[in-house]
Amino acid sequence: MFDPLLEQLNKSILLHGGRPLYIPDDLQKCISKKRNSTIKSWLWNVPGFRRWRVTRLDAGMNLQVLNSVAYPDYHYDHPLMGIDLLWFGKNEKLVAILDFQPLIQDQKYLNRYCLVLKELRIRFPQFSNEELMRSFDPHQYFSPWLLFCRGGSEQAENLISEIFLPFLNAYWSMHNDQIANSSQISIDDVQRLQAAYDHYGLEKDPAHGLFASYFGREWSNRFLREFLFPGSLGKSDDLSINL
Repeated sequence: MFDPLLEQLNKSILLHGGRPLYIPDDLQKCISKKRNSTIKSWLWNVPGFRRWRVTRLDAGMNLQVLNSVAYPDYHYDHPLMGIDLLWFGKNEKLVAILDFQPLIQDQKYLNRYCLVLKELRIRFPQFSNEELMRSFDPHQYFSPWLLFCRGGSEQAENLISEIFLPFLNAYWSMHNDQIANSSQISIDDVQRLQAAYDHYGLEKDPAHGLFASYFGREWSNRFLREFLFPGSLGKSDDLSINL
């Protein structure tokens, strides 16, 4: 279901100078014959970003997943770009999260980098769902204008494809427009805050149980620590900064 979106994402990355990076074979692709599912991942070197990862899980009618996180270079205090799309085919249920994931919850910072999402919420009101996410604190590492939707086949087949490119283009525009501007946050603090994001994801991301159920706990533990959230080992407990 999400293959056309995956193609759009990878094409967009290539158009912006992305180059594929090496991933160990057993992390780049894993097949579960028992549950008839395959997970594939890509890692990109993109100008202006220190890391851009993409993951696609295909479990047929049971589950479809597309996930991606872009980490800007440390000398930019830009938000991370986050995409998380899940389709539960048997229940015909979509969960979609698209966001510029802020490093800090400071209003000036949020207005500077994330306000464009408010315009997308107006254009796509079904992504203004006020229902709180069940696994994450929406007030930590998520913007006030998070694009969040719980829907059915109509949203999964049509609405996602309508919002996907406008969201990607809005992020590219924000990133490119802000490159020439000075960061509010020091390089050291950006590095620390990105590591804290990985630590938070490692602790809170429900993908661990999901992946474990399809590909086993040992592989899933390694995948989360070495591919999804490798910066978690550098996490600092002191998250205060001076703007």
